[in-house]
Order: sequence, then C-alpha cells, then structure tokens
Amino acid sequence: MNNKIVKLSLSGMFLALCMVLPLLTGQIPQIGMALGPMHIPVLLCGFICGWPYGLGVGFIAPLLRFALFGMPPVFPMGLSMAFELAVYGLLAGLLYSRLPKKIPYIYVTLIAAMLCGRLVWGVASYLFFSLAGKQFSFAMFLGGAFTAAVPGIILHIILIPLIVIAWRAIQPKALGDL
Repeated sequence: MNNKIVKLSLSGMFLALCMVLPLLTGQIPQIGMALGPMHIPVLLCGFICGWPYGLGVGFIAPLLRFALFGMPPVFPMGLSMAFELAVYGLLAGLLYSRLPKKIPYIYVTLIAAMLCGRLVWGVASYLFFSLAGKQFSFAMFLGGAFTAAVPGIILHIILIPLIVIAWRAIQPKALGDL
C-alpha cells in the first residue's frame, strides 16, 4: 500500500477526531475544553504522518470545526488556533523526523511543539484581536496559553508519548516508518 495514501487516510481520521473530541470533552464541566481536545489529534498527526500532514490538519481543523459547528468563533480565536495548531503539527512532525527515535526525544519534540505553538497563538491572538479592536494583554496570553491549559498540558505530556510509543510497537511492518 502506498505510504501517501496511508498518511492521507490517517490525516483524515485525525481531522475527524478534531471534530469529535471537543464534543466529548465539552461534557466535562470546568476542564473539558482546557484538555485541548483538538491539540491531541494534530500532535499525533504530526508524529505519525509527518510535518506536511500535521501542518495541514492543524490549520484546517479549527476552521472546519467553525464551519460545521460554529465553534470556535472564527475571528479572532479560530484563526489564532489555526496558526497554533499548524505549528503543533509542523514541529511535531519535523522534530520527530530529525531527532533520534528514542523515548526522551518524543518528550523533547512534544514540549518544543507545545511551547512554540502557544507562542504563535499569543502572537496571532495579539494581531487578530488588535485588528478586531480588542485588547489582548500579556496576562491574557499567560492565562490562556498556560494557566488555563494546565489540565491539557498534563494530559498531552502523559497521553501523546504513550500513543506514539504504542504506534511504533504495533505499526504494521509493511507500512515501514511512516
């Protein structure tokens, strides 16, 4: 089977998960959306399918979710998320492909992608909120990117490496190293 077809199929699955997971986690009061339900499939897409697919799924996911469900509001939040998630998928795929395939480097890749994605979200939010005539302060950045996101950050650091390690262990040998 062609690796491009497999990667495209998996990317479609990850994009579908970006649509469904927020519906599930949204049912958990107070922390549901703080779990970063769209971040998980985008990061996994980057790790498993590579940076071009992770970047594409990351950028499309919030915009498609807005088109289908009206959330997140496309401007300014949805666009900011599109850039954030694109960086998540890009760096997860790029760093994972370039660093040694050892467990500590999965964590290095994940944390670097999460930090850079949050920084891009902050810059994009500042620009888009300014264009909308709204304020986006440094305190809002810290609150949104880190303080309110602590449950998601913890979940991602626990869950994503486990899934990547499991994928490497059970991946059919016929597919090779995607």
